Amino acid sequence: MARPKAELPAADDLRALADDKGRLAVRVTPGARSEGVEIVDGRVLVKVRTKPEDGKATAAVIALLAQALGTAPSNVEMLRGATSREKLLRIPMG
Repeated sequence: MARPKAELPAADDLRALADDKGRLAVRVTPGARSEGVEIVDGRVLVKVRTKPEDGKATAAVIALLAQALGTAPSNVEMLRGATSREKLLRIPMG
Protein backbone atom coordinates (compact mmCIF):
# COMPACT_ATOMS: atom_id res chain seq x y z
CA MET A 1 0.00 0.00 0.00
CA ALA A 2 1.33 3.44 -0.92
CA ARG A 3 2.15 5.86 1.85
CA PRO A 4 0.09 9.04 1.87
CA LYS A 5 1.86 12.20 0.78
CA ALA A 6 3.20 14.39 3.55
CA GLU A 7 1.02 17.36 4.42
CA LEU A 8 2.94 20.56 3.77
CA PRO A 9 2.03 24.19 4.46
CA ALA A 10 2.48 26.88 1.83
CA ALA A 11 6.09 27.96 1.31
CA ASP A 12 5.17 31.60 1.96
CA ASP A 13 3.67 30.65 5.34
CA LEU A 14 6.96 28.97 6.34
CA ARG A 15 9.05 31.89 5.10
CA ALA A 16 6.87 34.29 7.11
CA LEU A 17 8.04 32.54 10.31
CA ALA A 18 11.74 32.94 9.49
CA ASP A 19 13.67 35.95 10.74
CA ASP A 20 15.22 38.59 8.48
CA LYS A 21 18.32 36.40 7.99
CA GLY A 22 16.29 33.38 6.86
CA ARG A 23 16.64 31.47 10.14
CA LEU A 24 13.75 29.16 10.95
CA ALA A 25 13.31 27.34 14.27
CA VAL A 26 11.66 23.92 14.04
CA ARG A 27 10.60 21.24 16.52
CA VAL A 28 11.20 17.71 15.23
CA THR A 29 9.40 14.47 16.02
CA PRO A 30 11.50 11.58 14.69
CA GLY A 31 10.02 8.10 14.35
CA ALA A 32 6.51 9.46 13.76
CA ARG A 33 3.75 7.38 12.16
CA SER A 34 3.33 9.90 9.36
CA GLU A 35 5.45 12.64 7.83
CA GLY A 36 4.45 16.25 7.63
CA VAL A 37 5.17 19.87 8.36
CA GLU A 38 2.65 21.95 10.27
CA ILE A 39 2.46 25.38 11.82
CA VAL A 40 0.96 25.40 15.32
CA ASP A 41 0.78 28.58 17.38
CA GLY A 42 3.48 30.23 15.28
CA ARG A 43 5.88 27.27 15.58
CA VAL A 44 6.99 24.89 12.85
CA LEU A 45 6.55 21.23 13.76
CA VAL A 46 8.17 18.61 11.53
CA LYS A 47 7.34 14.90 11.78
CA VAL A 48 9.50 12.31 10.03
CA ARG A 49 9.30 8.51 10.02
CA THR A 50 13.08 8.14 10.17
CA LYS A 51 14.63 7.12 13.49
CA PRO A 52 17.16 9.52 15.06
CA GLU A 53 20.35 7.60 14.34
CA ASP A 54 23.51 8.81 12.59
CA GLY A 55 21.86 12.04 11.40
CA LYS A 56 19.26 10.25 9.27
CA ALA A 57 16.31 12.03 10.90
CA THR A 58 18.00 15.42 10.44
CA ALA A 59 18.55 14.67 6.75
CA ALA A 60 14.89 13.68 6.44
CA VAL A 61 13.82 16.95 8.11
CA ILE A 62 15.95 18.98 5.70
CA ALA A 63 14.55 17.07 2.71
CA LEU A 64 10.95 17.53 3.88
CA LEU A 65 11.38 21.25 4.55
CA ALA A 66 13.06 21.71 1.17
CA GLN A 67 10.11 19.96 -0.46
CA ALA A 68 7.67 22.28 1.37
CA LEU A 69 9.70 25.31 0.25
CA GLY A 70 10.00 24.10 -3.33
CA THR A 71 13.81 24.14 -3.26
CA ALA A 72 16.70 21.70 -3.24
CA PRO A 73 17.77 20.20 0.11
CA SER A 74 21.24 21.69 -0.45
CA ASN A 75 19.65 25.15 -0.06
CA VAL A 76 18.51 24.36 3.52
CA GLU A 77 21.37 24.71 6.00
CA MET A 78 21.55 23.32 9.54
CA LEU A 79 22.75 26.04 11.92
CA ARG A 80 22.13 24.44 15.31
CA GLY A 81 20.57 21.35 16.86
CA ALA A 82 22.00 18.42 14.91
CA THR A 83 21.32 16.07 17.84
CA SER A 84 18.36 17.93 19.33
CA ARG A 85 14.63 18.02 18.61
CA GLU A 86 14.89 21.82 18.53
CA LYS A 87 16.70 22.81 15.34
CA LEU A 88 17.63 26.11 13.74
CA LEU A 89 17.84 26.07 9.97
CA ARG A 90 18.63 28.69 7.35
CA ILE A 91 16.17 28.64 4.47
CA PRO A 92 16.16 30.48 1.13
CA MET A 93 13.93 33.53 1.32
CA GLY A 94 13.29 34.00 -2.38
